[in-house]
Amino acid sequence: MEWWMRAGAGLAGSVLIAGAAYRARSLSGTGAVSAAVMGTGYVALGGSLWFGTLLAFFLSSTLWSKWKKRHARKEAAEANYAKTGRRDAMQVWANGGLGLLLCAGHAAWPGNGWIYAFSGVMAAVNADTWATEIGALSRRLPRSLLTGRRVSAGTSGGVTALGSAAALAGAAFIGAAAAALAPAGIPLGPLLAATVIAGTAGAFADSLLGATAQAMYRCPACGSETERARHCGVAAARIRGFAVMTNDAVNFASSAVAGLLAWGIGCALA
Repeated sequence: MEWWMRAGAGLAGSVLIAGAAYRARSLSGTGAVSAAVMGTGYVALGGSLWFGTLLAFFLSSTLWSKWKKRHARKEAAEANYAKTGRRDAMQVWANGGLGLLLCAGHAAWPGNGWIYAFSGVMAAVNADTWATEIGALSRRLPRSLLTGRRVSAGTSGGVTALGSAAALAGAAFIGAAAAALAPAGIPLGPLLAATVIAGTAGAFADSLLGATAQAMYRCPACGSETERARHCGVAAARIRGFAVMTNDAVNFASSAVAGLLAWGIGCALA
């Protein structure tokens, strides 16, 4: 099929999916437009592996996010997150933009390394999402990845046993999806191993960056430590991290680490 035919089919399917997500309040307006553009690119430049894996991430993470509304404890844990609820354009591109670049690289210079890296990137963002959504339900307070001390729920860099298990499961889910959609010629063992290991590592890299480099603020009104530059309707004071290292930047950076790791593992094992 010609690329322009794939682009047309991808645009039609992506608009339907993005529109449904917008109506379900999973995507904002800008998020829906970005998702439609991104999905079109994945189909036009890649195919079922690329678009199907992206869709597996989006659908599974959306289901877990919707489930949170039934759990007050989880909503309380997310009170100080930078972003919750509907994904905007920045979140869409932070989670899927790097994968689209890898898809374009594979279209221009085909090779298995691109697929390993892409699977690792998507596994990392999925693992992080599952860890955040499910880990917030933990009955135990998280521990700081840096100090090992107990920290309040929702603290950047905090991890729980439940969240860590969810991260592993999220990475394995993407590994299974990628293996099921992989074209002939891709060794499934190396693909699965690279995806699961790199995806889980990427989720922990996200927590590590969250505990060290991500910008964190103190709300002058309520005294809460938060990822938000504005809290309680007023400007919050930055207490650590770099202003440019927003939650979206951390997601992008940690997925890039996972992509490099998956590329190395996959190529070494194949």
